Amino acid sequence: PGSFNYEEKHRNATEKAPFSNEFSQELVKDGYAINHSRVRLGSGLQAYQKGKRLLNNWGHFQLKWASVDSNTCMKIGERFCVCTQELVPWVLMPLQILYVNDHRNSNHILPPPNYNPAGLGSVPHTLKLKEAYRFGSGTLAGHLLAGEERFSIELDGDDNVWYEILSFSRPAHFLSFLGQPYVRLKQKLFAQQSTQAMLKAMSE
Repeated sequence: PGSFNYEEKHRNATEKAPFSNEFSQELVKDGYAINHSRVRLGSGLQAYQKGKRLLNNWGHFQLKWASVDSNTCMKIGERFCVCTQELVPWVLMPLQILYVNDHRNSNHILPPPNYNPAGLGSVPHTLKLKEAYRFGSGTLAGHLLAGEERFSIELDGDDNVWYEILSFSRPAHFLSFLGQPYVRLKQKLFAQQSTQAMLKAMSE
């Protein structure tokens, strides 16, 4: 089995988010780009619980061109592959789940800042979260990218339910180096379509 293809010093970094500006700048210095998306899915505890179930069953990763086996167990140490259709035929991208956190009845979880690829962030508001369900995974050898990604469902103090994606990555293969603009575009496309899939599933 492959090992992680990015530095140990950055392992589990998304679990400790929000990143400080110093850490964000360190990531950028090491060649990583930070990607962040946060969209409101609905409101209320029932919507939050539904969002958690969708995330737990990989509902956010059932796209026509990128998918994960929905039977993959959501547990620490579980290895899985993202099956993606790129410029070449279907490619398997190996990852490993680093953590699964279910924060309940908490009044101290802060929402993440707004990040940009330059690594600078600013907290959009000071409203704290009531609950949050999050998991993060790291890339393994054989993945076209190196880095980490976190998916979250959050319930804030105004009972709004949010779907959030936070990641940092850099090319780990010559194809990724050659096609960096394409890779960035696909990451943005994934965030948009994953959010659309979650919104659609929430309304069903």
